[in-house]
Amino acid sequence: MTTQTTDEPTTGDLIAPDAPDTGRYATASDFSETGFWSKLRDFAGTAGRQVIEKALWLYYATKSPTCPAWAKNTALGALAYFVLPVDAVPDILPGIGFVDDLGALAAAVSIIASQITPDVKRQTEETLAKWFPKKA
Repeated sequence: MTTQTTDEPTTGDLIAPDAPDTGRYATASDFSETGFWSKLRDFAGTAGRQVIEKALWLYYATKSPTCPAWAKNTALGALAYFVLPVDAVPDILPGIGFVDDLGALAAAVSIIASQITPDVKRQTEETLAKWFPKKA
């Protein structure tokens, strides 16, 4: 039996060219926890609460022992796209830099919605409260 290889994305992969000439996809293996927390710290204010909330939902869902492998791979693929420095819309563009990241994160959230439990939302809210304090 011959196994064929393909450059087409599989479940959990999101299109994320890392260079214009490679057309490579972001996968769960591209995710780095250090890169994730660094990106959140550096861009939380620029990306905004909505983007950071989705990223944290996905991150905390992957930490749950009940999260199935398919859901972890989907979440980590989207988080890898978020963390990778080169994506469809450069993050440094004011006002629109995180639109593509939000799209990738929102797509993954909708796919793994059943894994975003009340505990995942609680952990997310605790983290968000530190970075986006309520205005008096």
